[in-house]
Formats: sequence, C-alpha cells, structure tokens
Amino acid sequence: MLAEVPGPTVKLGRVSETGKPGRYTRSTNGLVAALVVTVVAVLAFVVWRATFRAELEVRPEPYDYLAAAEAAQAAGVDVVYPRDLPEGWMATRVLLRQGERPEWGISLLTEDEKFVGVRQRDDSAEDLVAELVDEHADREDDVEVDGSVAGRWQHWTDEGGDHGFVAELPGSGQTVIVYGSAPEAEQLGLLERLTVGSR
Repeated sequence: MLAEVPGPTVKLGRVSETGKPGRYTRSTNGLVAALVVTVVAVLAFVVWRATFRAELEVRPEPYDYLAAAEAAQAAGVDVVYPRDLPEGWMATRVLLRQGERPEWGISLLTEDEKFVGVRQRDDSAEDLVAELVDEHADREDDVEVDGSVAGRWQHWTDEGGDHGFVAELPGSGQTVIVYGSAPEAEQLGLLERLTVGSR
C-alpha cells in the first residue's frame, strides 16, 4: 500500500463562480499617479519641441498698391499715393470705399517694420487725427514740403511717439493724413513722394 507524501502547497487565484479569474483591485491613487505621469510627459514634449524648433519669421505679403491706385483712378476716384517707396518699405494693405463718402488708404511697413498709413477722405484734420493718431494729440509747428500734393502740412504727435501729418487736398475738399509709429524724418520723406494720379 502506497503512502501519501505531502507536496508543496500551491495557492491558485480566486476563481469566480463562472470559472473566470477574478479581477485585481483598482485604486484611486494608482489612477491619479498614471494621470500625473501622462501630464508630465506631455509637458516635457512641449518644452522640448519649443526649445529645439527653429523660430519662424512671419512677414506679410507685399501688396501692389500702384495697381490699386490705377484701379481707383479708373473708377473715377483721384487718390493720393507715393510714386515709389523707400528701399525696404512695402505696402501691406489697400482700402478703397466708394459711395457718398469715398475713402482711400494704404498701409505700409518700413524697413524696420514700423507702421505708416496714408488715408484720404472727406473729413476735418482734427477728426482724422483724433481717430488715427490720438484723441489728445498735440499740434506741433506746421511743416513745408516741396513737391508733395500739398505745400503745408499740420504736424501732430502723441505721448507714445506717433506722428501725424495732415493737409487738405487742393481742389477736392478731401483731407489727407500720413500717420504712424515710424520716425518723423521717414514720414516726412514719404510726404515728398506723394502724388495724385489723374483720370
């Protein structure tokens, strides 16, 4: 007769009544820890990408303001525009509104990416200055500009260093303003280039 020899005891996992292994216990702490690890990994990737990515220089596309001025002339609107631009300058936008109160404008960027605008419409000098320079702009001494669309220009400045040069366009009843953050000398140089095309 053979004697039974006791062997090692093996503990098996809990078996459910359906015969499938039981589920392990999930904890809230484990879930929070997993979320923290995920967030840290995402942030690390974002920082790494920002550190090693080349900086992109975004500049607006140049706008053909001369063609726009020609189109305005063809539509019966005499507009003020620069014959040409200083080296490194570019036009970025043109505004043309027709109707009872026509309006024309050109947005420019200097070589140093300072803004200069040209705007022409049926408004007083004071209204244009209040809207486009500053409501509390100070009037400086008038300036004389030979060869421009007007001989005498009002000069306005604000506390932030912006300038505005305003003149009535002879024979049209409209007012022209050159304004922006570019230095005074550069804006004066633009005044000398202004002309009015003829229909």
